Amino acid sequence: MSDLDTSLFVARDRNWHPKAFTPDYKTSVARSPRQALISIPASVSETTGPDFSHLKFGEHDNDLLLNFNNGGLPIGERIIVSGRVLDQYGKPIPNTLVEMWQANAGGRYRHKNDRYVAPLDPNFGGVGRALTDRDGNYMFRTIKPGPYPWRNGPNDWRPAHIHFSISGPSISTRLITQLYFEGDPLIPLCPIVKTIANPEAVQTLVARLDMGNANPMDCLAYRFDIVLRGQRQTHFENR
Repeated sequence: MSDLDTSLFVARDRNWHPKAFTPDYKTSVARSPRQALISIPASVSETTGPDFSHLKFGEHDNDLLLNFNNGGLPIGERIIVSGRVLDQYGKPIPNTLVEMWQANAGGRYRHKNDRYVAPLDPNFGGVGRALTDRDGNYMFRTIKPGPYPWRNGPNDWRPAHIHFSISGPSISTRLITQLYFEGDPLIPLCPIVKTIANPEAVQTLVARLDMGNANPMDCLAYRFDIVLRGQRQTHFENR
């Protein structure tokens, strides 16, 4: 159970997040609501728990270089992604579940509906999970994903990205979002990113190069801090 006082939650800034109906992002047309949204008071089950502190983890759950090993290491640029999960007041969220999934170095997901021509990597599954420590820290070791084309426009490409699901202290704080990489020229061209009107909001989705956390002669590192609620919440995935 969480001891977080939910009465202190700061309301979401609707101007910070994108509109549900954004025609240039074509799949939002069918998914967007046709009627005005209704505010429903949160129940106790939505504002307390679940408690992940006793969740059992495998040895390599947060190491995507090893958790799908079939006799070799995955192909691609080895990276570390780490950061902190925080509430809207900058306080760390301990013992919360952070899950991630991504394409491989060629830009292909290990999913039956992914028909991109890039090959699958027999040693890369593309999924991981971690539990934040007492200070809200999490860490993954993985391969930098590749960009890939998608059927939105005649030549639209997704920037390299990693999907994140962060549970937070309660169901009402759960966040699903995406991480992009600093300096990627595809970020400002992406129709999904362009649904975000505020440039500062876009920057909450960009992981920064973190040389202080890199492993010399092994892998670079990127830092991605996540804010779960409030006026400057990390932008959620527009789905």
